[in-house]
Amino acid sequence: MKSLYSSAIFLLSVFVFSSCHDEMNSSYTYRTMMPVYYEMSDIRARVITTEPAQPLDNPGKIYIYQDYLFINEPTKGIHILNNENPANPINLSFIPIAGNVDLAVNGNILYADNYVDLLAFDISNIANIKLIKRIEDVFTHMYYHQTGEIITFKDTVLTSENPNWGGEFWLMNSSMSFSANYSAASQSYGTGGSMARFTLSNEHLYAVDQSTLRVFDVKTASNPTFVKPIDLGWGIETIFPFQDKLFIGSNVGMHIYDASTPNSPTRMAVYEHVQACDPVVVNEDYAFVTLRNGTACNGVDELHVIDINDLYNPTLKKSYPMLNPHGLGLAGNFLYIAEGAHGLKSFNATDVMNIDQNQLEFLTDQKSVDLIPGPKSLIVIGPDGVCQFDYSNPAKLKKLSCIQVTNPTQFY
Repeated sequence: MKSLYSSAIFLLSVFVFSSCHDEMNSSYTYRTMMPVYYEMSDIRARVITTEPAQPLDNPGKIYIYQDYLFINEPTKGIHILNNENPANPINLSFIPIAGNVDLAVNGNILYADNYVDLLAFDISNIANIKLIKRIEDVFTHMYYHQTGEIITFKDTVLTSENPNWGGEFWLMNSSMSFSANYSAASQSYGTGGSMARFTLSNEHLYAVDQSTLRVFDVKTASNPTFVKPIDLGWGIETIFPFQDKLFIGSNVGMHIYDASTPNSPTRMAVYEHVQACDPVVVNEDYAFVTLRNGTACNGVDELHVIDINDLYNPTLKKSYPMLNPHGLGLAGNFLYIAEGAHGLKSFNATDVMNIDQNQLEFLTDQKSVDLIPGPKSLIVIGPDGVCQFDYSNPAKLKKLSCIQVTNPTQFY
């Protein structure tokens, strides 16, 4: 098998989940990720047109823009819902985009990845979405890519007579995602979750993979242009913008970059922690970081509160044990944490030294991966679907609606 580019992949062990025996022989069944080969020329030749609404099968990222809710179906495309009334979201349409794992919106322009390419769609008329630009070969670190061929992976069941078959395959890290914060009136950005690899800030799109920050000029939203790559080191996972700073989570620490010169961010400091998955959100004084143990993360299950008043010297204020924290979000002084299969937690985080003493709710029946505290609702995504809550009273979340998936999966 061809070797894959190391900055875009991680090792997935093969697990045996059943076996059959008789007197003469034995067969063993394995589940693994098998490589699938595509020619990008074939992908680029496909005409992308909006299709009728489809049921939600395997939700990936969530994103809100104005009164619309976008839900990514990993590697397949994007569902578009009218979310004017969060108690009754209306499924409008589906954009089929091969290899898509995330999205962002900048001034009625939808950005979405199409394997190694970035696509820009005009969504000013939501009933007539048009592809207006394709930027080729900008995400090659996320895939093995040589002479126009890419390799992705498919969940596959195999049978072998060898009980010790250890066919180790490489799995792409498809956790790349887009995120954006609310911005000045001169730009209209949408909002994504905390487990983000793309973000919009200061008329620029910032994209991170496992080792590199890529800078794009999006002053003209419909015409994103690549500026330059910036080396970050290994293990980069997420990016979060706050004012003119970029907070970049890695599996060993949080990087702080000064983006006051938007086309050339510079490193200010790195806060180091044990190896763990690391989404981050920020306010004026503190960064809130969840560390979690997991398949590709190792490490601990904790919430870290980091004092960032001196951006050149971030220091740990306090850490709190958690169960298995994933994404998180801030709304004023209130902190919401997706605790994976354990549920959804909310806290009053005014007193950062006593967050554990100010837990407001713990919804143990709400499996959650990531969330967005939006202007109309708290949007929570998990393996069972996407739910929205009225969080006007943070001490008592009120469920407004849930979009269930057609094939619920085991929690990851």
